Amino acid sequence: MSAPSAAKRPPFDPGDPLGIDDLLDPEDLAIRDTVRTWATDRVLPHIAEWYERGELPAVRELARELGALGALGMSLTGYGCAGATAVQYGLACLELEAADSGIRSLVSVQGSLAMYAIHRFGSEEQKQRWLPGMAAGETIGCFGLTEPDHGSDPAGLRTYAKRDGTDWIINGRKMWITNGSVAGVAVVWAQTTDTPDGIRGFLVPAGTPGFSAPEITHKWSLRASVTSELVLDDVRLPADAVLPEVTGLRGPLSCLSHARYGIVWGSMGAARASFESALGYAKTREQFGRPIGGFQLTQAKLADMALELHKGILLAHHLGRRMDAGSIRPEQISFGKLNNVREAIEICRTSRTILGANGISLEYPVMRHATNLESVLTYEGTVEMHQLVLGKALTGLDAFR
Repeated sequence: MSAPSAAKRPPFDPGDPLGIDDLLDPEDLAIRDTVRTWATDRVLPHIAEWYERGELPAVRELARELGALGALGMSLTGYGCAGATAVQYGLACLELEAADSGIRSLVSVQGSLAMYAIHRFGSEEQKQRWLPGMAAGETIGCFGLTEPDHGSDPAGLRTYAKRDGTDWIINGRKMWITNGSVAGVAVVWAQTTDTPDGIRGFLVPAGTPGFSAPEITHKWSLRASVTSELVLDDVRLPADAVLPEVTGLRGPLSCLSHARYGIVWGSMGAARASFESALGYAKTREQFGRPIGGFQLTQAKLADMALELHKGILLAHHLGRRMDAGSIRPEQISFGKLNNVREAIEICRTSRTILGANGISLEYPVMRHATNLESVLTYEGTVEMHQLVLGKALTGLDAFR
């Protein structure tokens, strides 16, 4: 059999040098393009101003629009959710984070943490009460696990729920909670003596006496994102506020695994936006009488960035197919989160060097993505935690304690 002639080969596409789009079916591409168009029209014209002001002023309106797109709880089924594949959800995360990590964080916390917890561990009554409104973006959710003194070690959390008759009384603090001050419901994890495993999940509606969510300001990362503290002072909840289908850390950790998967894709969106900015700049910026993209050192930077960007997208796609097949393991998601966020930050930093002094300006997206990714590197598991997850999987030896 003769090899295909060169005339039949598609031209080289700098935007898709490996032909990854060939792995996607028409529905995948349609979803990706729909989210990309929305982000281009609704976020990109305003995001630099929002970032500079340190606010997301249209968060409720944006949530409703994202709900109309089917992007909230996208891979969940029923209750108004889109029932999309994991790959389709990942493509949406990539496009959202190409606009800004704060927008992808809004969607991830809503769908992969708050809605996922209710969908997987809630009662039918809880699902019917909360999920349709959350899928539509009418109700925003948040996820309270991290505390001021406990992040990487959630087993030590101090928020405590105790029985009082058939009610529960919760006291504690949560920190660095995305969507907190705009949420209509908070999924709060607390220690109890109710089960041998101790930790239970509770649904805390906004406005419950004793519950408040003061916003955290003075951030230099994820500035176009709502970040809050959750304060619970003798918050009384009825018996049906507890998530009935899970006890122990298995509950919150499974939610985090789902959210980390979205980061594997999303981080490549931030990297792509920075790379594309650097590539376009290199072809038009002239020094020494020629575009800087014509110099060997600049081309080496661009080639190395393209390698890591598209390897990362391939890794995300592979993990998405495994998730759709039901065969993915948490260690594999750690593999993706650790690699892709770390490489995305390096792509942003290298892109900044190509843009020179212009790289620090909000006229370009590079520095904004770089600072956002410093938060993405830490949340949903720090570099060190994912290294230890993989180290344990490779050696069979537990180095956590």
